[in-house]
Amino acid sequence: MAVNRYDKDEELNVKVDFSYLGMIKKYLPGHGKEIAMVLIAMIVTAVLDLLPPFFLSVVLDKCLPGKNYKLLIIVSAVLLASYLMRWVLDRVRSFNSNNMAMTIIKDIRSDLFSHMQHLPFSFFDSRPHGKILVRVVNYVNTISNLLANGFFEMVTNIFKIFAILFFMFTMDVTFTLVCLAGVPVFIFIVVLVRKAHRKSWQKFSAKQSNLNAYIQESISGMKITQSFAREEENARIFDELCEDTKRARIKAIVIALTTPRFVSIISSVTLISVYIVGVNMVSAHTVGVGALIAFATYVSRFWDPVVSLTTVYNEFVNCAAYLERIFQMMDEPLVVENLPDAKDIGQIKGRLQFEDVTFSYEKNTPNILENLSFDVSPGETIALVGPTGAGKSTVINLISRFYDLNDGKILIDGEDIKHVTLKSLRSQMGIMLQDSFLFSGTIKDNIRYAKLDATDEEIIEASKAVCAHDFIIGLPKGYDTEVTEGGASLSAGQKQLIAFARALLSDPRILILDEATSSIDTETEKILQKGLERLLEGRTSFIIAHRLSTIKNASRIMYIADKGVAECGSHDELMEKQGRYYELYMAQYKFLEDL
Repeated sequence: MAVNRYDKDEELNVKVDFSYLGMIKKYLPGHGKEIAMVLIAMIVTAVLDLLPPFFLSVVLDKCLPGKNYKLLIIVSAVLLASYLMRWVLDRVRSFNSNNMAMTIIKDIRSDLFSHMQHLPFSFFDSRPHGKILVRVVNYVNTISNLLANGFFEMVTNIFKIFAILFFMFTMDVTFTLVCLAGVPVFIFIVVLVRKAHRKSWQKFSAKQSNLNAYIQESISGMKITQSFAREEENARIFDELCEDTKRARIKAIVIALTTPRFVSIISSVTLISVYIVGVNMVSAHTVGVGALIAFATYVSRFWDPVVSLTTVYNEFVNCAAYLERIFQMMDEPLVVENLPDAKDIGQIKGRLQFEDVTFSYEKNTPNILENLSFDVSPGETIALVGPTGAGKSTVINLISRFYDLNDGKILIDGEDIKHVTLKSLRSQMGIMLQDSFLFSGTIKDNIRYAKLDATDEEIIEASKAVCAHDFIIGLPKGYDTEVTEGGASLSAGQKQLIAFARALLSDPRILILDEATSSIDTETEKILQKGLERLLEGRTSFIIAHRLSTIKNASRIMYIADKGVAECGSHDELMEKQGRYYELYMAQYKFLEDL
């Protein structure tokens, strides 16, 4: 997968693909009543909008010359009633269209977020999180106006055009043909600029995504930025991204305004032509002044829905670019998902087998593991050691099926984990990764994250077992102390202890600890080891630790190297063998002596 950075534009389809607009239709069921009410309100309003010019011709050609005041009063009353009705219909249209649009927006955003929860780690590893965020928030918000007004305005404007043409042909064919002479020019202009319009808004969308990605990255790395005095350089990069976004936006707007400006010119030329022809016809007494004024008004109104249609078309093009990114994310394959024949694994006992496992993170890249096989009995504690990048974390990620294998099988209690449901598998695993992430909320909420129905007593018991209880009750509000996103208000060691309590609270059958004690001081680690001895008992456990003194009591130690298990045995067995583990242990021991 290509690297997707904040300074790299996302490349999508070059052609306008309105099929993405069609994907919205799956959200329309249940909104039939609202759609019908909006369409009726807009069509009736469109008809009422066409009455004033007709009544004006009646007033000028019939009421005033013949002093027919009774007809004038009737016309005035009808116009007043039409204005009041338009006000009521506008309220009906506005409420129903916006209610429908906001409901659909909520549904799209919920589906997008739900799909995101099941995407593989590789999806998040390959792109800035800011570019994901902009899809869920900004892009979904952008299409709200299209849903509330765009589709309805398109139908209404098409109706208006045909209704105005009907009135115009009824009044005078010659005038109508003069007006329609500008239509071919309009079509030529639309075809001419549509490709440039599409590309300009797609470019702006990409620049906006880049800007959002850099903001998110900068916030996440603010401590590093200030530590290395990178503020000015980061501000310069941000300014460049803002400038790129501004230029892309201006270019898109200039191109978007091209068609309406040309339509205004065509409308003006058409109107002048109608007046020239009309003056001659009025002089010849073939039409009245009122009819000419009414027709000129219809000419202006004929081009209004035409201009509006181009605006709606531009909005469709803009939203197609945003929807392309939204539904592209929804179409991201769930590389790791439940197979059709997946079943509940049941209560795990803890036997685990790797059978000729081969794995690489991406296609056409070197394998991390090749033909790896080993067997772990229930209750065993397996320590994984070896050089950086050898595949230790890969092994535990595969046990949890965060990635699928290239070849081979992983069995738990004799069941191939590829054929069991992810929830039944992962819900029985206690996993503490190297990055101890805490969510915004209380400490109690963060520990309970692993088991939502856990009691306060269970939370406290798990915290005591991992030596987190003493520091937690020393905080201002104890377990109810608020934690900021990422746990910025706590030390790295404190975050790890909370994460440890969270992992253990679920009472896992398989416990996975990836550098779980890397941020804990030596004295706390000694106390923690005593608590873990009871918790590890009866559970199959995998421990990755660079501090080798912490794994001496493991049932077996596997030295991961050369795409497999280079050495395996207890601490004493491997030390007696004087192989790779012995060299690693002695090197670390000597390093500590030299401190």
